[in-house]
Amino acid sequence: MHKIKKIAGLGALAVAIIVAVGAIATWQPEMVQIDRLDTHTFSQAQIEKGERLAAVGDCAVCHTRPGGERNTGGLAMEIPFGTIYTSNITPDLETGIGGWSYPAFERAMRHGVDRQGNYLYPAFPYTAFTRTSDEDLKALYAYLMTQPAVHYQPPKTSLHFPFNIRQGIVTWNWLYLTPGAMQPDASQSKEWNRGAYLTEGLGHCSACHSPRNFLFGEQGGSKHLSGGVAEGWTAPALTANAQLPLAWSQQDLLTFMQTGYSANHGVAAGPMAPVIEEGLSQLPPEDLQAIATYLRSFHPQDESLPGKAAEINRLAEQTVEPLTSQGSRIFSGACMACHSQEKGAQMQGVRPSLALNSNLYSSSPDNAIRVVLSGIQQPAKGELGYMPAFRYNLNDEQIAALLNYLRQDFTKQKPWPDLQQRVTELRAETDPSPQPSPTGRGS
Repeated sequence: MHKIKKIAGLGALAVAIIVAVGAIATWQPEMVQIDRLDTHTFSQAQIEKGERLAAVGDCAVCHTRPGGERNTGGLAMEIPFGTIYTSNITPDLETGIGGWSYPAFERAMRHGVDRQGNYLYPAFPYTAFTRTSDEDLKALYAYLMTQPAVHYQPPKTSLHFPFNIRQGIVTWNWLYLTPGAMQPDASQSKEWNRGAYLTEGLGHCSACHSPRNFLFGEQGGSKHLSGGVAEGWTAPALTANAQLPLAWSQQDLLTFMQTGYSANHGVAAGPMAPVIEEGLSQLPPEDLQAIATYLRSFHPQDESLPGKAAEINRLAEQTVEPLTSQGSRIFSGACMACHSQEKGAQMQGVRPSLALNSNLYSSSPDNAIRVVLSGIQQPAKGELGYMPAFRYNLNDEQIAALLNYLRQDFTKQKPWPDLQQRVTELRAETDPSPQPSPTGRGS
């Protein structure tokens, strides 16, 4: 018995030593809170530059909750381990970052540690933000600290054990964080390097458009920008790995970032719409051109895009008549007025070609299902027009029939397996209210 107690005591001592060493190794000091920042030290040019950089970084997209004041935080991010709430980044002294010095701000952006010394969860994409230059970080700081201070305390992030232990993030950082500003590639043009800097840094495109491993770290190498998941939506590949009938041209990329629409690919929906509205569309043309140049370098050159697009649309139009299937009849009654390239009345907004729609070529039906169920109520630009939700007009069997008709007849792809079951699952997952679903088999 004495021997067992001795072993137990040594074991407890070893655990205590490990905990103590871990606490010391992960400890980060609290930075002194400033009482009042003299914003007169910032030039107007610096503030204006910071505003553009905030648009690149989509700051307001993540740090503004539905119905809340801009940048006051409180947006809920649901993850498998609980809920993360975004922080208030207005210069309020008590609830925002008004007490943060520039070194505190820089530490958060480069190392993922807040002013109080707490490790930030990588839902805040500091692994990308760290690549920002010192000059740009100072401009972004100048902009944020000169905005209206709003007193609002977001709900506290709530994660399950052990993910609620922030010190554990240090291990994740050792694996996935390489601090420091991005350096240009001497073998590439100035425009390409500018595009890479914006895309891989503040733009943090890979945060959504790259797959993640079981530790939620971004996969690099050939997997970089090869597609991911964002808020339940499929974020398509930005490389040549994209499952598309047409490669993205330079003009397609530029137009999509400016307006949220490309005639050869479709309309921005889901989480991408506010990224266009609040972020990309606010950038100067030269920056958008640089991003397009960088992303275009991942795609093969194809000079025959206009002819291919016209031929794909022509073949799709031929499938509409005669109305021999349930899916074709639903399309004729519910979709043709807006989506036919040749028939139907011209509706307000754009007329997207479904034969070229990226979602119909994806291996996952989720984006297409979500759009049919919920429509597009908040387009990236109002002039694009709105799409009604068919959640209460079509049952699960009808939506599955419609989507597989479009996928098979318009895009010549194999039907999605178990599509009706997936419609049922996403209907429940995205239901905004307890209203009854439509009657009929499969709902």
